[in-house]
Amino acid sequence: MTRHIDLSHVVHDGMQTYPGLPAPTVFEHLGREAAEQFYGPGVTFQIGMITMCSNTGTYIDVPFHRFADGHDLVGLPLERVSHVPGVCIDCRGVQVIGPEVLDGVSVEERAVLFFTGHGDSFGTPEYFVDHPHLAADTAALLVERGAAVVGIDSLNIDATDGSAGDGRPVHTTLLRAGVPIVEHLTGLAELPADGFTFTAVPPKVEGMGTFTVRAHAVLS
Repeated sequence: MTRHIDLSHVVHDGMQTYPGLPAPTVFEHLGREAAEQFYGPGVTFQIGMITMCSNTGTYIDVPFHRFADGHDLVGLPLERVSHVPGVCIDCRGVQVIGPEVLDGVSVEERAVLFFTGHGDSFGTPEYFVDHPHLAADTAALLVERGAAVVGIDSLNIDATDGSAGDGRPVHTTLLRAGVPIVEHLTGLAELPADGFTFTAVPPKVEGMGTFTVRAHAVLS
């Protein structure tokens, strides 16, 4: 028997994912009453519309997000993000997640998820301040050991307060190596340390380097 665990935030009208980025607008292109004019009495369909920034809710970054010559969503290898054996590392209470958390952890060709607990404050002002993040050395070690994809339940996998001193070193290191990043995960408390698969597949949109995903895990 398998169990599916949803690791994504709900996308809804007006939600704020990241400071300064526009909130999504969700509305109807065709409502049920209007549909009867096309399909006949009692035959109704709803066609929705959404206008949103690609960095909305739980989303994935691929190399084009950081590098002009990196591959976009179309070039994302599915084997990196579909039913990937995963590990979940409990980092609650740690602000700067250093490489020591990977001691004794096998990450090669695996989804490496960092459980910080910060996702519990998603949708509140507290989510935008003092968020946990990876150290640059941790990203380098993940690349060296061959991680398939890296995720975190925090505002950003990098420091955003200027403490890193050189922009976004974690994004730079992982995306340069072709390792996709999934940010704003939720529900990681339900995962074991290992023994699950992770999926976070975005739509196949040309010319985009990030997009919302329905991330989930499957436990056997």
